[in-house]
Amino acid sequence: MNEEPSSNTLLQKATKDKLEKFNRLRGREVKPGEFWDLVVITAADEDQRAAYELQIREKCSRKELPLGISYHVIADPPGYKIGNGGSTLHSLQILSDAYGESLSRLRVILIHAGGFSQRLPNASALGKIFTALPLGEPLYQMLELKLAMYVDFPSHMKPGMLITCADDLELYSASDRIVFDKPGFTALAHPSSLSIGTTHGVFVLEPAEDPSVRDLEYRTCFQFLHKPSVERMRSRGAVCTNADHEFVYTDSTYYVDHATTTLLLDLFRDIRPLRCEVDAYGDFLQGLGPGATVDYTNDTANVTKKESSLVEIREKIFHCLRGAPLNVILLNESKFYHLGTTEEYLFHFTADPCLRGELGILPAAFSVYEPEASEKAAACVMHSVLHPSASVSVGSVVEYSRLGAEVTVGTRAIVSGCWVGAGLSVPDETFIHSLSTSLDGRTCFVTVAFSVRDDLKKSVSSPAGVNELELFGATLEECVSRWGLCAGDVKFSGDGSVWNLWNCCLFPVCEDRKSSFAATLGMVWAVRGKETVALPRNTKLLSLQEILQNKDLEQMLGFRKGLYEEILAAK
Repeated sequence: MNEEPSSNTLLQKATKDKLEKFNRLRGREVKPGEFWDLVVITAADEDQRAAYELQIREKCSRKELPLGISYHVIADPPGYKIGNGGSTLHSLQILSDAYGESLSRLRVILIHAGGFSQRLPNASALGKIFTALPLGEPLYQMLELKLAMYVDFPSHMKPGMLITCADDLELYSASDRIVFDKPGFTALAHPSSLSIGTTHGVFVLEPAEDPSVRDLEYRTCFQFLHKPSVERMRSRGAVCTNADHEFVYTDSTYYVDHATTTLLLDLFRDIRPLRCEVDAYGDFLQGLGPGATVDYTNDTANVTKKESSLVEIREKIFHCLRGAPLNVILLNESKFYHLGTTEEYLFHFTADPCLRGELGILPAAFSVYEPEASEKAAACVMHSVLHPSASVSVGSVVEYSRLGAEVTVGTRAIVSGCWVGAGLSVPDETFIHSLSTSLDGRTCFVTVAFSVRDDLKKSVSSPAGVNELELFGATLEECVSRWGLCAGDVKFSGDGSVWNLWNCCLFPVCEDRKSSFAATLGMVWAVRGKETVALPRNTKLLSLQEILQNKDLEQMLGFRKGLYEEILAAK
């Protein structure tokens, strides 16, 4: 008797099929109905929009994306933060203005890629939707992988919009049987642990007509819970059981049919300009299903900034969408991966055997690098040129970098965009990233470094509390003294309302990428080794926030292009 294929084998084959199908579309003109009519990416502001558009143009010129369709980048309006729900509404308005009635015939994918990736800073300058992935020839970035994973959707979808985020990944087996043809909202749902459910949206399902479990099931949702407690999941009937194993169904990507997008557009015309953050999941989906009540509109526990208009806006969304169906496609043979933090990034690219097998992750992708046998299973090098004597230790990632002779990278480190001179050594658990910035009309280089465990978002309430901030396990005061500075030398950028590692001016400005890396690495070793390093007098120090505000995109992409050409020539 033949054994049933394992979930891992099913996902591996299904993912391979999608990647092969997408690879056949890369670099050629697609036929109508063969792919998305519009690919739309949201950006936090005009600077980010310009960065995204520049990279998309380069991708198209290098034939890394399907051609013959429209790629749009839509920036949030200036002023208030409006959240991914606000970005969805704003994007719908922009598309409606541009396409008019013809939008009713188009299949659109909307990828939310705004934000500054403070939990994965190597994606901050060029965007998390352009995060490198260790597969593909030429190298995949998150944009290509999102498009590949949904490559079967457009041909099984009525006009409308698929809404997804830039830093997660869904692998599933039932690819060509997923159909988006129902009115209202249709969400993909994945079996997850109860603890995962507390940080995601959770579906409370209507009873099944057929109780047998299949890899794909179409169901309707009674109520949607946003980041619920375990007690709430149980009391609302969200917890499912399979062979004594408890789980819930969590959200990821969802589809909205065209008729419902026109409802959202009418709503937006009534509530704009937005002055609060709206969540495309919590604020849209919680109003759907027969079990929805208006109570959630007053719950601001998961809101980062509580604007006075939020409750009123939520109530308007609720009344606008009330009665719209929430259909759910249960993907019982699926996996949901999040790649939004340094810890997740390191784990999934170097230590996770599941994703490695399912996605076909390579230890060296599009690089000049021959890993030792011990490095093959446990390190990751992407779009980089390494001297034959350079070595990368277990659990580390190197991307878009050049490593000289006898360079060593310690365990669980991230090296991004760097030119590492001969003989240098990167300590364990170090995040180090070189950026180009424009100061007074000239290009300079700054390398930032943190521990992979440091919390760049942790803020203190006043400058007096900055010693609560830690860098590489040491207080800020201790770091400053190791660098031969005094407390008064450390400034914070921004409007003076926030003090954290993101806007702390710690990193020296240098004339070239190689010396920039060496200068910051010396500061890291001083803190790690409890030694002292003297920075040159009058060294200008910048924060990561300031570097990004003045980033030199063309120089950063130029460095990557130089590596690209060298790698191609070596192949």
